[in-house]
Amino acid sequence: MPTYDYLCEACGHELEVFQGINDPVLKKCPECKKNKLQRQFGTGAAIVFKGSGFYQTDYRSDNYKKGQKADKPKPESKGNSKKSESKAKKPASKSKD
Repeated sequence: MPTYDYLCEACGHELEVFQGINDPVLKKCPECKKNKLQRQFGTGAAIVFKGSGFYQTDYRSDNYKKGQKADKPKPESKGNSKKSESKAKKPASKSKD
């Protein structure tokens, strides 16, 4: 959302407001409550990008992304081998008779 600067012509109060582009212009001053608030021209009206980031790699083609996945080495499945090793290493339980 863009940031807009406002100035009250009655009391001189200045403020910055985050507003949507299509939101109506504010008229009432929050300090003196008069309808003398004017939106100022300036560098404050900018869009703020939020999120993980905007990088060149975010907009790669689907073919490029598929190629990257194919180039990655597949991890070995260690789940089954660990289970068999742990069973083999367990000592035999002694029964008390």
